[in-house]
Amino acid sequence: MTHKKIAMEHDKKIALIAHDHKKWDLVEWAKYNRDLLAHHRIYATGTTGALLERELSFDITKLQSGPLGGDQQIGAKIADGGIDFVIFFSDPLESLSHDPDIKALLRMAVVWNIPIACNRASADFMISSPLMDGEYDRLVPDYEEYRSRKLNTNGGTSEVQGVVTKAVMDAQ
Repeated sequence: MTHKKIAMEHDKKIALIAHDHKKWDLVEWAKYNRDLLAHHRIYATGTTGALLERELSFDITKLQSGPLGGDQQIGAKIADGGIDFVIFFSDPLESLSHDPDIKALLRMAVVWNIPIACNRASADFMISSPLMDGEYDRLVPDYEEYRSRKLNTNGGTSEVQGVVTKAVMDAQ
């Protein structure tokens, strides 16, 4: 598969997300890194965005709360090129009703080669990287071949579904 370059500008578009038991960890981290974050465009989900805006004293683009669609909004922004990297302090000990949304968001980050920090240590490494304050060309697979694949629409069955059906029938 060929790749294409997507330019990240000097001022990055950063998503900050935290689960309830990790919100204050993210707020403390952001306060410590306030000067580094201040010139970037910051997006956050729900309550996290309100807390960050109050504590950092600069504008945060606030989206819906995660369980109300905020994680999906971040994922959509990633797919549209509107997020350059994600800092997501998740709570690994808490089962969440919107786990599928979180998985989808993380999947979009992987599909579009978006750096992801899932804890304070990885966030520290990302924010202090020399790449943080410069332009950077992110390599992503060229998905044009995937987008333009031919589907067999005879009877509403795609070529892929036909192959799977044949494999199932052959296995029986």
